Amino acid sequence: MTRPASARAARLDQVCAAAVEVARAGVTEVDPDDVGDHLQVMVEGDRLVTHYFECRLAGYRGWRWAVTVTRVPRSRNVTICETVLLPGPDALLAPGWLPWQERLKPGDLGPGDLLPTPPDDERLQPGYLLSDDPAVEETAWELGLGRPRVLSREGRIEAAQRWYDGDHGPSAPISTAAPATARCGSCGFYLPLAGKLRQCFGVCGNFYAPDDGRVVSADHGCGAHSETLVETETAVDEMPTVYDDSTVEPMSVSHPSGAVEPGEPTESYDHS
Repeated sequence: MTRPASARAARLDQVCAAAVEVARAGVTEVDPDDVGDHLQVMVEGDRLVTHYFECRLAGYRGWRWAVTVTRVPRSRNVTICETVLLPGPDALLAPGWLPWQERLKPGDLGPGDLLPTPPDDERLQPGYLLSDDPAVEETAWELGLGRPRVLSREGRIEAAQRWYDGDHGPSAPISTAAPATARCGSCGFYLPLAGKLRQCFGVCGNFYAPDDGRVVSADHGCGAHSETLVETETAVDEMPTVYDDSTVEPMSVSHPSGAVEPGEPTESYDHS
């Protein structure tokens, strides 16, 4: 079976492969000392090969100069097609570029900063659309009346997962250290959220709790649970005074002249 011409593998052109110095001279953008040893030659097509040279430029560790050369049929003259600097397998590369929306992290937004929301943000949907949350449909505000956009299903799931895995979920250090029965869902200070998130999340309303004013999961917990009761002991200053009169030590008491002894009637004088 004859292989189609388009599928035929190109053979290494010996004339182009031997033109190492011609290719090296093609790197004219830098000092010749920055072009190092010849590393390899690769076939790109018929009478078309690329020579790779070591790059010795500072800060470009692992990069390679790539010089593509060719020649016309039945000619011994090799010409340069392209010269480029490419990263090698172990090249030192800069981190991949990310859009600014993906580079932002919680806490990056400071006073006076503006963070515009893209029109096609999948976390939001138009407020006039009916919600897919049955618990929300009963309340006009939760339907989005008066608001251009409301959280979509994807937005709710993303927020719920972030809260649950964060510092106010069941795996937080303060939660794992709390008693097993001290869960937020059974705490009197727990204020459940509205809508479907009500099943898993609420806001802590305990002034003394570290999560006061924050969204916590129902299975989060801390030592400030409303039903955490401790038996108190009577304080020392509230105990009744007790006298130990089991031992009495007699003591003599001298009285000055004119003093009245205990038990003696006092004399009264008529000054009339």
